[in-house]
Amino acid sequence: MKTMIAKLADVEHKWYVVDMKDVILGRAAVKIADKLRGKDKPIFSPHMDCGDNIIVINARHVAVTGKKAEDKKYYRYTGFPGGLRERTFQEMITRFPERVIERAVRGMIPHNRLGRKVFKKLHVYADDAHPHEAQKPESLKLF
Repeated sequence: MKTMIAKLADVEHKWYVVDMKDVILGRAAVKIADKLRGKDKPIFSPHMDCGDNIIVINARHVAVTGKKAEDKKYYRYTGFPGGLRERTFQEMITRFPERVIERAVRGMIPHNRLGRKVFKKLHVYADDAHPHEAQKPESLKLF
């Protein structure tokens, strides 16, 4: 039996909506990353974009376990000496709730050209409104 290699014409990209209200951040990020890459499809090929588009709503209401709300830190560097900045999870979720989901998922996809292309198919919104109704997204139940 020969190994089937997916062709671009064989791949169907669907749209899904994920509601993150009271969902654990890490567990949801794993499922979203797999769906973005297309690892749940039988035609998955690691060198191609086989995944679907994911719309994440209610990012503001995502949950973490334990003391991560106070202890988890997000770092960024300005590029200047002494420019290391840090924010806690609580600060990030109040100021930039989209970035919390984006950073969690970004760490779980490849850090190369294909990963950058796949990451563009993730659309995160802090509340339950999104501008993608024309794509007729299906609801995706993570758990």
